[in-house]
Amino acid sequence: MNIVVCVKYVPDAQGDRGFESDRTTDREGVDGLLSELDEYAVEEALKIVEAGEGEVTVLTMGPDDAATAIKKSLQMGAHQGVHVLDEAIAGSDAVATSLVLAEAVRKCGEVDLVLTGLASTDGVMSVVPAMLAERLGLPQVTFASELTVDGGHVRIRRDNESFSETVEADLPAVVSVTDQINEPRYPSFKGIMAAKRKPVQTWSLADLGVDPSQVGLDAAWARVEETQARPPREAGEVVTDEGQGGEALADFLAGRRLA
Repeated sequence: MNIVVCVKYVPDAQGDRGFESDRTTDREGVDGLLSELDEYAVEEALKIVEAGEGEVTVLTMGPDDAATAIKKSLQMGAHQGVHVLDEAIAGSDAVATSLVLAEAVRKCGEVDLVLTGLASTDGVMSVVPAMLAERLGLPQVTFASELTVDGGHVRIRRDNESFSETVEADLPAVVSVTDQINEPRYPSFKGIMAAKRKPVQTWSLADLGVDPSQVGLDAAWARVEETQARPPREAGEVVTDEGQGGEALADFLAGRRLA
């Protein structure tokens, strides 16, 4: 079974994130990493292949540093990587992202399963898997908390607040997984060393046959017009409890309409 896992390089949520002059996310002035939610998709792909046979290809698009997301995936055990690298991609929205990823998946050859995470930790939209499935003309089964591949079918369990449902589709298919599906492995020393010898291909938009006018900020359906820096945290109020602490707390909450 050949599986393609779409992963994303995102700014570290613990860093001081900001915006460029065109109000796109600053990806150069902050450390980045493989999106945490995509690690579950990589792990699930590895489990499927390890239970049978096949290969796992990780696919990403983004700047030079996006290779970091591929590197981490290869260290976990993925067999090869594909990096779509082109300056015209900067500022792309979900629509353009799904276009580039779809063409890259097609170029990967015969693919049995396309896996994605629940959402990217920077965009948090959860729409790219559906768009990708539409562009590829494949069935989509989303928000999988359990996944089983049986012959030419894929079956998932989707958990909601009050019930669970089982969804099944024929392969090939696009599947997005949640952070409840597994526990991603840590790269071992052996995996880290082996990753250095694994192939990574770099493709441009021209390699995919994508017109640069279809991607980037100018092609986006929406754009940020204005941003404001988060105000600095103010010092809290210290209340000396001399027997009136409870009353002071109640007054504090009531004054802010929290009680």
